[in-house]
Amino acid sequence: MMSFTVLANNLPFLLKGAGMTIAVSLAGILLGQIIGALTCVMRLSGGRAGDLVGAVYVSFFRGVPLLIQLLLIYYMLPLIGINVPPLVAAIAALGLASGAYVSEIYRGALNAIPHGQSEAALALGFSESRIWRRILLPQAFRISIPALVNELILLLKASSLISVVGVAELTRVSQTAAATTYRHLEMYAMAGLIYLVINGCLALLGSYAERRLKTA
Repeated sequence: MMSFTVLANNLPFLLKGAGMTIAVSLAGILLGQIIGALTCVMRLSGGRAGDLVGAVYVSFFRGVPLLIQLLLIYYMLPLIGINVPPLVAAIAALGLASGAYVSEIYRGALNAIPHGQSEAALALGFSESRIWRRILLPQAFRISIPALVNELILLLKASSLISVVGVAELTRVSQTAAATTYRHLEMYAMAGLIYLVINGCLALLGSYAERRLKTA
């Protein structure tokens, strides 16, 4: 039988872990947005070298499991003299992995924008960088919102893997609480419920943003 007293006593610790999960996931998705946008621009700018570098990056981070990427970043960097805290390694791994997917999301969205818009902007004297900043990327972002929200939800769930390097996020905290109280079912059920609430809120925010941008 479930013990609600144990749940109530450990809820503050679980919520603290949830706060870490949200913070790390947001930092990872923000980093991924920057990397993804730059990679997408590099691949679509016409240069073969840029396209090749971007393709290799995307292939690696989409083809290798996130757990392996995280462990590579955490254990390989000290070998070349770079010691990073577990939290930094976790955010870097999430950001790099997310950037590969975000790049492909933006690339697909940009391909959906008629080429005539860029040609018209060039005819009006817009520079290439201005076309990217004022015309292409804003439209690509709006088209990409559903896929980006989905990517954020997937990244938030994948953030449970960062517990392997010692970051006290929600999964790690629930494991610790379960080990100390011997109430595994309660702790993991509550952790699952917290993940569900967070992802539900993200989905609602994504739907709201999509509606607002459609009417803007």
